[in-house]
Amino acid sequence: MTTLATPRALEHPTREEIRLEAVLHALSDPVRLSIVRDMAREGTELSCSYFVLPVTKSTTTHHFRVLRESGVIQQVYRGTAKLNALRGDDLDALFPGLLDTVLSAAAAQAAREDGAA
Repeated sequence: MTTLATPRALEHPTREEIRLEAVLHALSDPVRLSIVRDMAREGTELSCSYFVLPVTKSTTTHHFRVLRESGVIQQVYRGTAKLNALRGDDLDALFPGLLDTVLSAAAAQAAREDGAA
């Protein structure tokens, strides 16, 4: 990883360092996938507090770290808030259509599950 971490700067892989298996691993967890779906739907940077997740704060931190270290999201500090943004341009450049396909499949699955309830 080329970006050095300081208390206010977080490590992110460069575009060239993003690996398919890391992205697929990050997207394979239902909680992380719901974070990515929310980010894609909103289309803007979101603070960590935006997300209401069914896990503890420490587990939430872990999920965001996996997403960041895999290259799925970019995290930056703005004042005291940590903002999160999808790295859609990077993912589309490396793996054309992957993110859109995963998000479409997740939406279809959610619709099936909602219809079964």
